[in-house]
Order: sequence, then structure tokens, then C-alpha cells
Amino acid sequence: MTIRTVNPWEIAAWLATLAAVAAPALWLIFRKRPTAEELERARRQFLVQSGRIVDGMLLDICEVEAKDGRTLTMLLFHYRIGGVDYECAQDITDMTEVVDAAEVRAGFPCSVRYQPGNPQNSIVVAEQWSGLRIGLPQLPAYDAPDPLDLSHLRPGRG
Repeated sequence: MTIRTVNPWEIAAWLATLAAVAAPALWLIFRKRPTAEELERARRQFLVQSGRIVDGMLLDICEVEAKDGRTLTMLLFHYRIGGVDYECAQDITDMTEVVDAAEVRAGFPCSVRYQPGNPQNSIVVAEQWSGLRIGLPQLPAYDAPDPLDLSHLRPGRG
């Protein structure tokens, strides 16, 4: 029977390999995972930085009961990209400093930011950006000339 002696370098190599495998595994197990609110904030920030803008229409603002008993304020909106209609909802419960739910009017136009490769990923309101419009655009009044005054038709003649 042969007894093998273990070299100290082999022991050190096995311990280094074990540490190299165990360290990432322990990090994955014990790391702090982002909350749902942090993930949603990151999604909104991503869309503000890299999303495209398209015109949309506010459909409604409603309150929905969540599974955990909270009441969520949802903003429903509609937009069209490439001939495809999208109807989406955005939770604006935690964004009271950006948007006042009482001022949102159904039927008003809005701007929608969406992800180009994934158009259903969209927002109307974020912390740094808002697609809500204050009111309907006001066009300047048209000043019709006096029908008997034709001087505007003949330049140089007064």
C-alpha cells in the first residue's frame, strides 16, 4: 500500500479554488436584492434616458385595490406606433410630487416615452420628465381682413 504525501502547494491551490467558487455563490445568496419600487424607478429612469417620444391620449385615471391591501392610482393611456395601437397603465401612486391625480383629464393628449425594441414598455410620467400637458393647445386668433379692403391683395397700392 502506497501512502501519498500531500504537497502544501496542492492544499493552497484547492483552498484558493474553493474560495474562488464560494465567494460569488455567497455574494449571490446574501446580496441585497432591489425592491419592486427600486426596479420601477430604474425602469422609468431608463425610459427617460433612452426612450423615444410619441403622441398619446389619456384614457382614464382610476384607483385599484392591490393584493396587499393598498390602493394604487393607475394612469391609463393609449398610443400608436407603426400602425399598432397600445393601451397601457402606469402606477403613479408614489409620484404625488410630480403629478396631481385631480388635474389629469381623460381625453387630453399626452406624450408617451417608449422603448424602441419593446413598445409596450412605456411611461407618461417620471421623476425627471412629464408627458402630461397643462391644457389643450390654444391657436392664435385669425384676424380676417375687412372684406371691402383689398389693399392687402395689391402690394404697393394703398
